Amino acid sequence: MSRPNTLTYKTLNWPAYNKALKRRGSLAIWFDPDMVWAAKPTGKRGRQPVYSDAAVQTCLTMKVLFGLALRQTTGFMESLLRLIGLDWDVPDFSTLSRRQKTLAVNIPHRGSQGPLHLLIDSTGIKVEGEGEWNARKHGGPKRRVWRKIHIGIDEETLEVRAVEVTSSDIGDAPMLPELLARKNAKPWKAITAGAVARNEVLRASKYLGRALWRRWSGYHRRSRVETKMHCVKLLGQRLKARDFDRQVAEFQVRVAVLNGFTALGIPVTKVVG
Repeated sequence: MSRPNTLTYKTLNWPAYNKALKRRGSLAIWFDPDMVWAAKPTGKRGRQPVYSDAAVQTCLTMKVLFGLALRQTTGFMESLLRLIGLDWDVPDFSTLSRRQKTLAVNIPHRGSQGPLHLLIDSTGIKVEGEGEWNARKHGGPKRRVWRKIHIGIDEETLEVRAVEVTSSDIGDAPMLPELLARKNAKPWKAITAGAVARNEVLRASKYLGRALWRRWSGYHRRSRVETKMHCVKLLGQRLKARDFDRQVAEFQVRVAVLNGFTALGIPVTKVVG
């Protein structure tokens, strides 16, 4: 079977993309002076929340961006708000921890011009346990805890549109209807056995060559969601939260950060060789 040639791409919108990359380093993109920082009254009896969900998510965003602990996040936010000139109070670490458990994370997205083509991928992310090198070299505890993260991205805008976090023993196939249901999509139904489909793929790729088969079948499109999953891992190789609900919120905040970066601008490329 022929080995596909490595393609060379040229970025067509480099000036605009260069500005977008620079803006990703700006803290100003995460703060809006018109943001509602204080929580609105719930109308229920009992103690009312002091900080809005937007305030809590902003603090957790800084935590994700800079890899901070909760107490460090509080100190960072206090100094940052003073530098910006805002006299807002900052949630303490215990408030952030408590609110993270029930936080409804706002994940922004722009939406597609036409039908939504959802590209889906999943991977594992560590929660507990030493790194593989330390465990192999020094022994270390045998316990390893992982979570499975599933994402679906819009093929056109490359924004994450569906997110699920599960235990490590959940496979990819059972989660597909859950991801599709988030976009009111109709789950696909397989009409042939997996082995038959696999054999047809092997025959087609052998006859056409892998490079031509990938473009003919559209298989190369999955590289986009694999690249996005790589970007997810760049924000951290593990989840710091200890309980499941906080882990879900932590990962959703990471996704919101990635969508914010994507909205600033993405490269437009073409094959040149």
